[in-house]
Amino acid sequence: MYRDSDRQKLFSRRAAILAGGKVVLLSTLVGRMYYLQIVEAERYRTLSDENRINIRLLSPPRGRILDRFGVPLADNEQDYRAILISENTPNLNYTLDMLNQIIPIGSAERRRIGRDIKRHKNFVPVSVKRNLTWQDVSKIEVNAPDLPGILIDSERSRKYSYGEDLAHVLGYVAAVSTNEATGDPLLELPGARIGKAGVEKYHDLVLRGSGGNSQLEVNAFGRVIRELSRQEGQPGAEITLTIDIGLQRMITRRLTGQSAAAVVIDVHNGDILAMASTPSFDPNTFSRGLKPSIWKELKSNPMAPLTNKAIAGVYSPGSTFKMAVLLAALDKGVISPSTKFFCKGYIELGNAKFHCWKKYGHGNIAARMAIAQSCDVYFYEIAKRTGIDRIAEMANRLGLGVELGIDLPGEHTGLIPTKRWKRGALDTPWYQGETLIAGIGQGYVQVTPLQLAVMTARLTNGGVAVVPRLTKAVNGENVPINREPDRTTENLKLPKSHLDLVVGAMTDVVNSPYGTAFKSRIEESDFVMGGKTGTVQVRRITKAERKSGVVKNRDLPWEDRDHALFVGFAPVGKPRYAVAVVVEHGGGGSSVAAPIARDILLEAQRRESAGAYEIPEPRLRKS
Repeated sequence: MYRDSDRQKLFSRRAAILAGGKVVLLSTLVGRMYYLQIVEAERYRTLSDENRINIRLLSPPRGRILDRFGVPLADNEQDYRAILISENTPNLNYTLDMLNQIIPIGSAERRRIGRDIKRHKNFVPVSVKRNLTWQDVSKIEVNAPDLPGILIDSERSRKYSYGEDLAHVLGYVAAVSTNEATGDPLLELPGARIGKAGVEKYHDLVLRGSGGNSQLEVNAFGRVIRELSRQEGQPGAEITLTIDIGLQRMITRRLTGQSAAAVVIDVHNGDILAMASTPSFDPNTFSRGLKPSIWKELKSNPMAPLTNKAIAGVYSPGSTFKMAVLLAALDKGVISPSTKFFCKGYIELGNAKFHCWKKYGHGNIAARMAIAQSCDVYFYEIAKRTGIDRIAEMANRLGLGVELGIDLPGEHTGLIPTKRWKRGALDTPWYQGETLIAGIGQGYVQVTPLQLAVMTARLTNGGVAVVPRLTKAVNGENVPINREPDRTTENLKLPKSHLDLVVGAMTDVVNSPYGTAFKSRIEESDFVMGGKTGTVQVRRITKAERKSGVVKNRDLPWEDRDHALFVGFAPVGKPRYAVAVVVEHGGGGSSVAAPIARDILLEAQRRESAGAYEIPEPRLRKS
């Protein structure tokens, strides 16, 4: 049994331990309070203010895109949308049913609205319907008492005034995908749009502008109480293009119904006055939200409306390549301008025959006449003597098979083959028969319509290696013609006599009765053009078909018909414009592509005579 004294001692010891524990706990609590209220006071004061003041980023207006004369091509327009605040809606289904009587809301949209409401707090607005007309807005406002929780909100949307006429040049904007999020806060904003193609993509960063901000007072739950201040962002840069929308629209209408491309370039400064690719698409459908059915239709169209054929379509150039072959032969001293070859309708190499388009041949023929009449045998002969590597070197100098650096995404380089290329790509040697085929612009040779236009410009401006460009100015400041030091415009170092021979031959193609494009000549003396036709086979003609001579393009399926090409310049004597036209599976270059090029060059010159274009200072050839 414990004695009273022992019991007293035990009680005192336990009380002391308990009291000590309380002192420790109280000291810890006091220390923590001191740390929070004294040491960390400034930090938590800041957090308290940030919880009360919410800074939100404001999207700036996207920069406009103009044509060379200041005509708006891509602009922003006020757009309206219906939004829903679910906490103000006693019965969601009833509200949506009532709204459906004013503007159609499909079942898929209703499911999407339901998902958005579940993902957000009930006071956060949810988009119900975008791209409302003013009539829709008026109806909703009038019926507002029957639409609790439905409000009208305004936003800016991208508008392309000329739709399909410039879709491949301008491109379009659309919602930001996950892999396009670069950390730019502007791309995180609801409804953010980014350039997906064309000029919109190439100049996306400068077109975006810089964001503003809005200071909002919010409560602990994030509900906005009031706006304290607002600072608007800096609008995106205004881009002025070299495009003439009047000429562009004329060309797209001229190409209607064809799978085709056409490029018009100023031979002196490289300005792209028009760049058309058909069929096209409406870029407005992308910026507003593309329906799956429309996307499927665009993707399945065999004429590839989503492809800018002017820079991404690659084609065998056919006889439009013959100027490059001739210049290579002249430059290497393989032939002289007066050198003649006899064309009997074909040339033999080993056991193979290489045919001329003219069954019974052209007889004895020299360089200028060979271009004018497009004699294949002549070019088989000079290609064989010149060699593929020398031909490739000249073609590259003229802008074929190389990257031209056009200020537009998606440019393809095409291909000018060499012996080294074939060994590396196919692990087989180069055969002389392949040189003959390349001599008439077929086989492995692949170029773009833009490259053909640039080649024509360099041939006709005195041998100056102009570089094509689409951007004329940014925010009113002119962009230099040569944008990069390593792409400085320079002389091609071709003798004037050689260039004069080629230009004279191209003049004969159109204006001499024996020329292949004589029927497509311009008869107005001030607007006379020169050029070169090209017809490219997309299927091999069998021996039996060649003997019968009855196979015509119109008798074949569309995809088996020849491509029609034409390159041209105008006016003769003082060239200012170069054009390249490619019509996929169109048939003959002289009958299909040449008339289109004639109409384009005639329109360009008429616009100049009416004062549409300023006359550039001529670029002098370097000595």
